[in-house]
Amino acid sequence: MKANPRSRAIVSRSLPLAALTSSIAAMLLSACVPPPPVSPTAPRSQAPVPAPRPSPSAPAAPPASDWRDVPITPGDWSYAANAGGSIASFGGVFTLRCAPQAGTITLTRAATPRTAPTTITVTTSDGSRGFTGRSTSAGIEIALPAREKVLDSMAFSRGRFAIASPGETTLYIPSWTEVTRVIEDCR
Repeated sequence: MKANPRSRAIVSRSLPLAALTSSIAAMLLSACVPPPPVSPTAPRSQAPVPAPRPSPSAPAAPPASDWRDVPITPGDWSYAANAGGSIASFGGVFTLRCAPQAGTITLTRAATPRTAPTTITVTTSDGSRGFTGRSTSAGIEIALPAREKVLDSMAFSRGRFAIASPGETTLYIPSWTEVTRVIEDCR
């Protein structure tokens, strides 16, 4: 007895042909379906035009509840280095000055002249810290040791830090690379 008799081989060859024929017949019959009936021609009406909406007036901006949401003070950073140290200035209202011989960094905030010492509060994403500053012709300044933790907090604050002083508008300053450069120059 043969492993593959001829009669079986013929049946197995004709089976795929039968399946193919029935598939084609089904497709042809489905193509014979008449199109859907068309309704009698009705006059087309134009779609209604929506009434123009009144232009909304710009709502007043709500007061910021978090200092990180207040717009940044207008200005740009500039950096300069010389033999006596380095200085970074923001918009003419705030400066960081390195004095490498003294190992200090001086923060100066433009302000109206005062006779008594006043405070400067530095707020970063790490927290707030107040310092007693002295009044100069340039404004209020504080001298900090170059390794002061608040300087690192200013450099690594999430996008900005704030400088506040009584009687002056608070400055919201971006924490750009100039801050870090001055701090590193002094260390």
